[in-house]
Amino acid sequence: MNRSQEDVIQNTRTVIQGLDALRNEHNSVLNDLLSSLTIAQPTDCKLAEEKSVLLKKSLEMIELGIGEAQMMVYLHQHLQNIDAEKQKLRAQVKRLCEENAWLRDELASVQRQLQEAVQKIEVLEQQKAHSDFMAEIRKIEQDAGVTPSPGEEKKSSEEDSASKLDTTFPDEDDDQGHPDAMSPSGVSNTSSMGGSLYDVPARLRTLHNLVIQYASQGRYEVAVPLCKQALEDLEKTSGHNHPDVATMLNILALVYRDQNKFREAGQLLNDALAIREKTLGPDHPAVAATLNNLAVLYGKRGKYKEAEPLCKRALEIREKVLGKDHPDVAKQLNNLALLCQNQGKYDEVEQYYQRALEIYIKALGPDDPNVAKTKNNLASAYLKQGKYKAAEALYKEVLTRAHEKEFGKVTEQNKPIWMHAEEVTKEGSQAAYGDYGGWHRVAKMDSPTVTTTLKNLGALYRRQGKYEAAETLEDYAVRAKKDTLDPHQHLRLAEVLGAEKANSPESSSVSLQPPEVSMNCPR
Repeated sequence: MNRSQEDVIQNTRTVIQGLDALRNEHNSVLNDLLSSLTIAQPTDCKLAEEKSVLLKKSLEMIELGIGEAQMMVYLHQHLQNIDAEKQKLRAQVKRLCEENAWLRDELASVQRQLQEAVQKIEVLEQQKAHSDFMAEIRKIEQDAGVTPSPGEEKKSSEEDSASKLDTTFPDEDDDQGHPDAMSPSGVSNTSSMGGSLYDVPARLRTLHNLVIQYASQGRYEVAVPLCKQALEDLEKTSGHNHPDVATMLNILALVYRDQNKFREAGQLLNDALAIREKTLGPDHPAVAATLNNLAVLYGKRGKYKEAEPLCKRALEIREKVLGKDHPDVAKQLNNLALLCQNQGKYDEVEQYYQRALEIYIKALGPDDPNVAKTKNNLASAYLKQGKYKAAEALYKEVLTRAHEKEFGKVTEQNKPIWMHAEEVTKEGSQAAYGDYGGWHRVAKMDSPTVTTTLKNLGALYRRQGKYEAAETLEDYAVRAKKDTLDPHQHLRLAEVLGAEKANSPESSSVSLQPPEVSMNCPR
């Protein structure tokens, strides 16, 4: 007959009660028997002793039975507790699986939104940069006492949606800023960490990337508490004076900076600098990174004099650690040049840019994107000084080098785009876009630097009264931006244009390097 565990345990408890009563009865009988031995006859004593021995053995068996029964009860209770714990653990595992699935879906959605946001930001940055450049050109004209013609004024307003020369002054570790132009940059740029000597630690990288995603979406109400919680946890586990705490302070400072909370950001960066100097030493690359971030912050607030010594100290550290001819030193020189440019120290600006160019060409080669970017920055400095010929020469160098890299040496039948633009000015007629414009669409790179060079050279042509040439360059840049082709279309158009270049001396192409030159210094 099958019985449940509860029935067995209930019967066991009943048996325990019965055995306990029997034990008490045996003890009573044994006590009476031992008392009778004192007054019994010798013949009766022997019989009483035998009975007492039997009673003691019976008591031992009763005690053993009671102990085993109690052990069964205790074991049953223990198994019940284990089953309850197992049920709790199963419920927790189920809940964790559901949360994990939800987090995966949320992560996929956030990644899609991030990609869309990055694309929008790139467009907005180009529009903002060109708007600043056109405003700068108009200011130069006003200072010179030149009033632009109505047609030129109209064209300038139409160009506000394009890119200007990128003279960014980026920060390090976790973000790229724009203190030269003082336009706030999104934290979406913070993903650039390659080639650094002090990367975000692996255990913080996931959190760092998550903060970037939230901040790039403008969800600072999520990004800031996330940073603060991580900072609090790090301080509890590692103490305040730890390099990881400094890294998290730096990340939180950059989020505050993008919210224009400059005072809070400055306090955090100074704290991070003190920790890094104490734990890593005054000449560590991470110290240079924090110094550069502080310089960026001061630059955004227009405190160029306060920012300059910070940037110079960062430069000294990089030169000491990496050597004077390292590309990262050139990037720091670019930053320092931009600070000096905002203070009107043009002799130092030209010196820093020239040295940066020499380092890039020597270390990375003349075709490295940073070379074109630095030439654009130097041309911007020339423009601010009214050295239009020098600026024009640099812009033409960038476009000619891009053309030669893709299509070979310049000849009468293979001319860069600026030559075609000047021929339009001389001939007084506009060539068809199909003849001269296809070069940009089949170029192997989509470089905002080269597109910016076209815009800058076009604006310079306008300043010199070469309106036809300016319109030609600007038209090519605008149309090329709209002509987005898939790889098969690129290949087909390249074949067609290649045939046109071989058969027609009138057609030519210019190549552009794909990635935009990133001027952020190593973190």
